[in-house]
Amino acid sequence: MKNIKELINLLNLTEIENNIFSGESVTIGSPNVFGGQVLAQSLNAAYRTVSELRFVNSLHAYFLEAGNLSIPINYHVEEVRTGGSFSTRRVTAKQNDRSIFILAASFHKKEEGFEHQTKMNSNIKQPEDLLSWDDMVVKFGAFLPKLIKHFLSIERPIEFKPVRVPNPLDPENLPPTEEIWFKLKGDIPEMDIPMKQQILTYISDYNVLNAAFNPNAKEYNFGNTQTASLDHSMWFFRDFDFNDWMLFSAESPNAFGARGLGKGNIFTREGKLVASFAQEGLMRPIKK
Repeated sequence: MKNIKELINLLNLTEIENNIFSGESVTIGSPNVFGGQVLAQSLNAAYRTVSELRFVNSLHAYFLEAGNLSIPINYHVEEVRTGGSFSTRRVTAKQNDRSIFILAASFHKKEEGFEHQTKMNSNIKQPEDLLSWDDMVVKFGAFLPKLIKHFLSIERPIEFKPVRVPNPLDPENLPPTEEIWFKLKGDIPEMDIPMKQQILTYISDYNVLNAAFNPNAKEYNFGNTQTASLDHSMWFFRDFDFNDWMLFSAESPNAFGARGLGKGNIFTREGKLVASFAQEGLMRPIKK
């Protein structure tokens, strides 16, 4: 995928029966289906069964098995409850009748209430002063390890600019945090709230485990560690636009027992808190 139009086409599922939808997969460099894709497609399926006046306020998901890139994924939606203010849906993603993923999502009608939010870190470099993943391949491609170069070279509909770029040739242990600016590629169409939330869900599965790797980066990395998303949760707060850079800010409070936990927030460039996320991932050192 090269741009946002192709990503939207990927997320828009085909209805094959009542409350059953089907979607295809596109690799992001892994031999398996990208977790963010299954998350976002599941949300697309759930949205197709709720009132257009309700919007997702939270989702909680478990990754059960690795998805096969060559097989369509069918999404089965169960209408658990539709109340006066909230609707709840359960989505099961299947390949060859095997469940590979489950999601529960809550949808809420718009209501007025008091508010507060945590503040974005303002003491960081702006995206104009940083290199994107594409820039890194052009500038440092001849020196990058093969696996890193391959991953960074994959065409994506999102541009990422990490605030801190570690040296892969001389790794060092770092604080358990990760901050990355991101922006959509291509001409950005007018989008409703559901589609913006689906795209944000897709993006949210990138970069989470980086924060959990950082304190032990001298010894462990994605090349010598088996990794996989185990579960993923998101909470959605405010409407937003994709017309400018946004900040993905993560921290890892714990890594233990071959699992790492990452959590954090997503802000607009102006500091408006759009969503929060949490994910636990498998981080199993590969025995030599």
